[in-house]
Amino acid sequence: MREFTTYMDIALAEARFAAERGETPVGAVIVANGKVLAQNGNRTRELSDPTAHAEILVIREVCAALGSERLPDVDLYVTLEPCPMCAMAISSARIARVYYGAADPKSGGVEQGPRIFSHSQCHHKPEVYGGINEADSAALLRDFFEGRR
Repeated sequence: MREFTTYMDIALAEARFAAERGETPVGAVIVANGKVLAQNGNRTRELSDPTAHAEILVIREVCAALGSERLPDVDLYVTLEPCPMCAMAISSARIARVYYGAADPKSGGVEQGPRIFSHSQCHHKPEVYGGINEADSAALLRDFFEGRR
């Protein structure tokens, strides 16, 4: 079980780095065959790019490295439930499994809100596992936004 949480620990570290940059603290990691292929945190402000969510950044990096728009044999770990945009990117990339930390009742797109993977228009539905290191993920977000108020 430790290996499983280690990847989320890496995502949490990326989320902390994002917070230090003034970004919403979300981190993501893509893993294949026990090897980390990419890790990053939100960079929307830094890059002036509303699509620069942690999930999108790691998907782009791995697709470029592998020379493919499809990632059927990878797992994605992310500290917050993916938003609808990220959920569609996950589906389009054919990612096998998604592990996320905190649920996002306001902007989530997987198990909250529009539930992207349950729509008939969704071409690929990954396995989804929520609540991984949920308390740590939620605390990081809560502390970040409390500091902004």
